[in-house]
Amino acid sequence: MLVGRIVRYLTHPQVQIDPAVDIPDWSLNDVGRSRVSRLAESLGVLRGTTRIISSQETKAIETAQPLAVALGLELEMRQDMHENDRSATGFLPPVEFEGVADQFFAHPNVSVRGWETASAAQDRIVRAVKSCLSEHGEGDILFVGHGGVGTLLFCALAQLPIDRRYDQGPGGGGNWFQFSTDDMKPLHGWRCIEELAAS
Repeated sequence: MLVGRIVRYLTHPQVQIDPAVDIPDWSLNDVGRSRVSRLAESLGVLRGTTRIISSQETKAIETAQPLAVALGLELEMRQDMHENDRSATGFLPPVEFEGVADQFFAHPNVSVRGWETASAAQDRIVRAVKSCLSEHGEGDILFVGHGGVGTLLFCALAQLPIDRRYDQGPGGGGNWFQFSTDDMKPLHGWRCIEELAAS
C-alpha cells in the first residue's frame, strides 16, 4: 500500500423508492442523478483519483459510473461492499425502517428482525476496503457505497463505538468522508457531495 494517498468514501444520493423492486436494485431518482451529473462535470478534487470501486447495488453503480467515465477509468465492483443485508424484511415504510435502523446501530451484535448485524457488516466493509488498499498503486482512490456500511466504516477507522449519531444524517445520501493511508483515520466527518465538486 502506497503511503500518503487520499481515500474517499462516497454514499449514493437520493433513490427512487419502489416497494415492488428489491432494494439492491433501486435506481437513483432525478435529484440523485442530477447531483452525480454535476459532480462528474466538475470533478473537483476527484481529478487525482486513479481507481473507483463500487458496491454492486444499482444505486451505487449509477453513482460511480458517470464519475469513472469522466475520469477515464474503468469502474471496479466488489460484492462485499453492499449495504447491510436487510433482505429478511425487505422494504419497510419509512417510520418503521427508522426504528429498526436505530435498533441495528444500538445493538450491533444482535440480528434485528433478521438483518445482518452491525458488527458483521462492519467487519465485512472494513475487510473489503483494506483488501482494495493492499493492491492499490499511485493516486487517490474513491469507494462508492452506502450510508449504513459507510457509517460503520467511519466508526471503525475513527476508533469509535458503533453508534447512529455518526451516521451521514438526513437528506437522502450523497455524502463523503476521506482518510489518508498514512494513519487510516478520517480527516473529517461527513460532507455533502457538492463540496467535492467545489474543492
